[in-house]
Amino acid sequence: MQQEEKQETKKEIWMVQTKRADFEGLSKKLGVSPVSVRIMRNRGMETEEAMHRYLYGTIEELYEPALMKDMGKAVEILIKKLSEGKKIRIIGDYDIDGVCSVYLLLTGLRRVSLELTKREGAVDYEIPDRIKDGYGINESIIRQAAADGIDTIITCDNGIAAAKEIALAKDCRMTVIVTDHHEVPIGAAGQVLPPADAVVNPKQEGDTYPFREICGAVVAYKLLKKLYETAGVPVKEWEELLEFAAIATVGDVMKLQDENRLIVKYGLKRMGRTENLGLRKLVEKTDLDLEALSAYHIGFVIGPCLNAGGRLQTAKMALNLLLSKEEEEADRLADELKALNDLRKDMTRKGEEEAVRQVEETYRNHKVLVVFLPDCHESLAGIIAGRLREHFHKPSIVLTRGEDMVKGSGRSIEPYHMFEALTKVADLLPKFGGHPMAAGLSMEERNIEEFRRRLNENAKLTENDFIPKIWIDVPMPLEYISEGLVEELKRLEPFGQGNEKPQFAQKDLTIRKTRVLGKNRNLVKLDLVTESGFSIDGLLFGDGDDFLQKQAGRQKIDIVYYPDVNEYNGTRTLQAVIKNYILK
Repeated sequence: MQQEEKQETKKEIWMVQTKRADFEGLSKKLGVSPVSVRIMRNRGMETEEAMHRYLYGTIEELYEPALMKDMGKAVEILIKKLSEGKKIRIIGDYDIDGVCSVYLLLTGLRRVSLELTKREGAVDYEIPDRIKDGYGINESIIRQAAADGIDTIITCDNGIAAAKEIALAKDCRMTVIVTDHHEVPIGAAGQVLPPADAVVNPKQEGDTYPFREICGAVVAYKLLKKLYETAGVPVKEWEELLEFAAIATVGDVMKLQDENRLIVKYGLKRMGRTENLGLRKLVEKTDLDLEALSAYHIGFVIGPCLNAGGRLQTAKMALNLLLSKEEEEADRLADELKALNDLRKDMTRKGEEEAVRQVEETYRNHKVLVVFLPDCHESLAGIIAGRLREHFHKPSIVLTRGEDMVKGSGRSIEPYHMFEALTKVADLLPKFGGHPMAAGLSMEERNIEEFRRRLNENAKLTENDFIPKIWIDVPMPLEYISEGLVEELKRLEPFGQGNEKPQFAQKDLTIRKTRVLGKNRNLVKLDLVTESGFSIDGLLFGDGDDFLQKQAGRQKIDIVYYPDVNEYNGTRTLQAVIKNYILK
């Protein structure tokens, strides 16, 4: 049972988490308040050990890389090849995880070669072009590697589903190591692994790695640890690369749980003193404070800039930025990536506006939204589909016109398994893939209407499925807020996917005063009073005039909030940052 109380509006349902535990007992043992224990329990932690690791875990507690199947084999092959000076090519992917994976392997393999042979070694890389090549290793990349005399290919953030392509590489007499984190394809007899010399992926059968939900860059980072240990490179140098595993983990929207949370927590701390020139320049260009970076900044500022190259030009721009040693080059690339991301945001906004207009005018009553934006850049389809899903809380698929076919990207809601839905219309889709919450596809333009019709006919969704659920951790009176609690909640950071910022709630507050602030009138400041007479400021970010219109003289409000401390001119005051509200 996940709910004990509902508070409904037309737009959303508020639900209180009610997972059980000995909150008082665990509070005493862990040295935190029962509120923090309840939040950890709500995030899936059941034991004292798990909660202790969450609160006090260190970088030394990351899992042993050798627990990954084929890790030893991959290390043995690479040490031999590097010692012999063989030509090695890294094949990555065009997103942030792929770029960070390539950067880690390129840096690490060259460093190991230097340790073993006193030379950096013949290690290079290739990243596919999103439009021309599509995702992952392909036949032309393999044939080029063979023509270039490459001895060994190592993939990162791709390769697990490339059995045919890797068979070609083996026919070309190349050694192949696959490092990946994606699901292993399933055949009639179970998992289908590519015919590589070593496959390092925690999701393969028989793997004993304790945590499967790591990104491609973390798989690469773990491989480097064993390479460094074997070659005698100081472990300190491996630890100095942690920030790139952290950036990829956040950028690839991995759950910030278990090992991932430790990687991001300590990776963010390391970024505050990073020696990577390109990273420093990008932080500077985006007006962020290097020593106060959060997972939010990575996910919504730094990450999109690093991704912008792969979306609109080439992912090699982002990689070159991270590899930059010259101030002028790093400055130029950081400027270019920020400008590209600004362009991407503008293109996304226009695409979103057109998609919303189509839905409002034509598809409002559809259970599954299928929107065709022929002139939209195909790399933006997934972002716009995500925005549509947020706007209407319905499964959303955005189609764009590709070179020879329509291409599409979809984002789903919990009750709708998007990949299964696509399998039921597979006769219309020459190519598709994905999982419950997201998918990609290709189709003939003439089949769009039939695709839309059949998806909607097949959908078993009800009106209740389209109402978002707001999960409340604790219905906590505002009187309970203190500076100590605010500081304690900071220990639960970094927040993000799978470790969401805690949400509290209180009903029946009186609004004593309302003020709209900010140049764009996008901040509402409320003087809130509880039934006992306790007063606190409530801050609501959004359209201030819209709130005033909705308030229309009403003085009672229920809120979902997060406690914070405001510091102004040396004075510290408690405040509640309002995430959702119901006016009464």
